[in-house]
Amino acid sequence: MQKRILSGMRPTGSLHIGHLSVIQNWVSLQKEYESYFTIVDWHALTTGYEDKLDFKKLIREIALDWLSVGIDPDKSTVFVQSHVKEHAELHLLFSMFTPLSWLERVPTYKDQIQQLGQSGKDLSTYGFLGYPLLQAADILVYKANAVPVGEDQLPHIELCREVARRFNYLFEPVFPEPKGLVGKVPLLPGVDGRKMSKSYNNAISLTASQEEIKSRVQQMITDPGRVRKDDPGNPEVCIVHKFHEIYTAEVADVQENCRGGKIGCVACKKHLAENLDKLLSPFRERRAYWEEPGRVEGVLKEGAERARATASETMKDVRNAMGL
Repeated sequence: MQKRILSGMRPTGSLHIGHLSVIQNWVSLQKEYESYFTIVDWHALTTGYEDKLDFKKLIREIALDWLSVGIDPDKSTVFVQSHVKEHAELHLLFSMFTPLSWLERVPTYKDQIQQLGQSGKDLSTYGFLGYPLLQAADILVYKANAVPVGEDQLPHIELCREVARRFNYLFEPVFPEPKGLVGKVPLLPGVDGRKMSKSYNNAISLTASQEEIKSRVQQMITDPGRVRKDDPGNPEVCIVHKFHEIYTAEVADVQENCRGGKIGCVACKKHLAENLDKLLSPFRERRAYWEEPGRVEGVLKEGAERARATASETMKDVRNAMGL
């Protein structure tokens, strides 16, 4: 039997090039695993319940981004979390036997309360405390064997494994204990050196045109010690170089020319902009296909039907095990 993975993203804003490595990792994994990729709109409410986001629009945009990068709806089940109510049912049943202390010790719980609390946001809600448990339900309702995650999400996977273990011990062995698949996700800075974020207006969108890419790259901060183009440069302190390290095959040549003062910052930026355009150009072409009316909606509708079929079978096993 083919092993199964599940992963998802919250629809809180447009995706940018900083998200690209995650989606490209999914594209590779969908060739090896039975894959479920979900847009987790309920999770977006755990920290953004007051934001009144236009979820329909944001969900469509994220689906377009996924499909344009290469998520294949013939190979993967692509769906919206709230369209499969079994997630909520399993979350409720898990909440009956999960100790509060398990949720309170998840590292991101205290970290986000501290970070987001400083902005005046009230996170003293069950939804926020319980979101790792909802995440466990998202994973286990498909009996996923593995979850592609960043290292910061590993404590969530460990909680999921504990919940599966506790259920199997208290009732019947229904769930596998999923492992975290930690991918190499390079941390790209924004064009101003801060964390790349739409809210900082420092991101390069996955939908960026050739002109937008050129404009964004021109805004990037370079080595402040270089005054003239033939001055020796220091690539380690240059934002442009951090992008070259990921998106330029001949990065060693770029380093050598920078250190030797053989290439100026303007030419270096032009080289990067051309590489980024080559990277994003195929995505723009695929996106144009998926933007045709009804195509994304069809993928999400079919994906929800497939997801519900799997989730409903799991819930039959759960109810039988619990005597419900």
